[in-house]
Amino acid sequence: MLVIGRSANNNEEFISQTDYSYNGMLLMSNGRVAVVIPTFNGGAVWLRCLEELWRQVPQPDMILIVDSGSTDGTDKAAEKWGYELIRISKGAFDHGGTRQMAAERLAGFDVLVYLTQDAVLASPNALAQLVAPFADPQVGATYGRQLPRLGSGAIEAHARIFNYPPQSNMRTLADKAHMGIKAAFTSNSFAAYRAEALSAVGGFPAKLILGEDMVVAARMLQAGWAVAYVAEAQVWHSHGYSVVQEFKRYFDIGVMHQDQAWILRDFGKPEGEGGRFVRSEIAYLRRHAPWLLPSAFIRTMAKYLGYKLGQRSSSLPLSIKRKLSMHRGFWAKRG
Repeated sequence: MLVIGRSANNNEEFISQTDYSYNGMLLMSNGRVAVVIPTFNGGAVWLRCLEELWRQVPQPDMILIVDSGSTDGTDKAAEKWGYELIRISKGAFDHGGTRQMAAERLAGFDVLVYLTQDAVLASPNALAQLVAPFADPQVGATYGRQLPRLGSGAIEAHARIFNYPPQSNMRTLADKAHMGIKAAFTSNSFAAYRAEALSAVGGFPAKLILGEDMVVAARMLQAGWAVAYVAEAQVWHSHGYSVVQEFKRYFDIGVMHQDQAWILRDFGKPEGEGGRFVRSEIAYLRRHAPWLLPSAFIRTMAKYLGYKLGQRSSSLPLSIKRKLSMHRGFWAKRG
């Protein structure tokens, strides 16, 4: 494991802030905030991500890049911007385990912000907004609003509009009574964790196909922490998945729910939320792109089938699971 580079420089540029953002600036000044980004062949969007990171006011105390063997210069671009860089092998990457390794390496920081390489910060105060709710000592985790990338289609855009509304909210365990599994929803594409709370619930779980963010959020809620959705903190981040990719992604979600069955037991099954999504999508497409309704129907069937198969993955041969999964590397470790 090789560590090179240096921490991010302070940016003295001034921008006006709302009171809410100013609280975030105070925390970033008096607390210690680190940003963690796992990378692998980030491409052109990674360069945009780096540029927007540099524009953040104030700058976080540390930006740590964990690269899993990029061959397109992703790691070298991070070095050029002067960020801390850890190189690991592609096979060593684990959604939860790699993020937990970074958390342990950053012991002593108060807040850990996690981004993905394709999440582009939408404003110079996005990080300040994201960490602002930690002024409330009950808040254990926050996550920001993900906006559909420029040029996204109606189906892609609706997915972001549905899951990331313009109104902020704060959730505690009591909210599962009316929100169900949605109460534990979060996304490590743009999320932050109070280090104390993350440690208290055991950190990110290793050897999980995906969903390490939901597992931590659910554990935090059960431990008495609150999870804040911060609509003012925004990134550009969405995916134009094909029907096959949707199937594979939901297969992996089903695998995670099979592996972490306690989440469904304690927070409720996702079918109710899924039905609400479908109804919202139909209404949205009728207004904006009615010709896509047949495609949306096919996608819904693919997602449902993939999810159900994923929930029964323990009875499937390993070779079949590799073919059905979006994260094939997960299964390679079980060969």
